[in-house]
Amino acid sequence: MHTAKEVTLAEDGIHLRWDDGHQGFYPHRHLRAECRCAACINEFTGERMVGYDNIQEDVEAIEWMEVGRYALRFLWSDFHDTGIYPFDLLRSVCLCPEHAAEQAASAPEGS
Repeated sequence: MHTAKEVTLAEDGIHLRWDDGHQGFYPHRHLRAECRCAACINEFTGERMVGYDNIQEDVEAIEWMEVGRYALRFLWSDFHDTGIYPFDLLRSVCLCPEHAAEQAASAPEGS
């Protein structure tokens, strides 16, 4: 499992430097929409309750903290703070140029 070594909250999003040197990038709204807490995803059905379209366009991470040795937690400008973002999840939703190109290449046609 990779671990985040440096976290930078910037105007354009969250920048993570990983233990393998990878430079991850997460636009604020994109990462806020990936929250998996019980307020954002129904804990019984797994249905997403808060999606990208429900999140303010100008939402920003304003603070962060490490959770154990496996995750990060953010305080968002909409005062949401219950989501835990495991490092594996963060790697899978990275939108750095390298990963954004991979995601675009693997997207079904017409999406």
